[in-house]
Amino acid sequence: MPQPDPTARHVFVYGTLRRGGSNDISRFTPAPQHVANGEIAGTLYDLGAYPGAVLGGAGRIKGEVYRITPALEAQLDVLEEVKPDGTGEYSRREVMVALGDRSICCLVYEIHPARIGGKPMIASGDWMARC
Repeated sequence: MPQPDPTARHVFVYGTLRRGGSNDISRFTPAPQHVANGEIAGTLYDLGAYPGAVLGGAGRIKGEVYRITPALEAQLDVLEEVKPDGTGEYSRREVMVALGDRSICCLVYEIHPARIGGKPMIASGDWMARC
């Protein structure tokens, strides 16, 4: 029986990386393991082809939690244009994700504040149900 990877972490995805999205995380290698659906505190913005999340506040953002390896985390950093100096399109953060009656610490990609100027909010907090 394979042993769990002690270096694996969890990621919360809320946009195109969700199941059925244009960047569905399940198509990446090494394959992530779906853990649960969840919610975080924040506001979701419609940037056109993809969303951006601003963390905190009273709003809720819906998404999915996956267990990922460091190799997949590195691929996600490239996709989300994370830069060490914080000037990238997104920054990688850690948040507590509500999974019903429990919560779990996850990575999440937060949009750079300069990218949301004038963009509409997604009131439902659900990228997949925005239409």
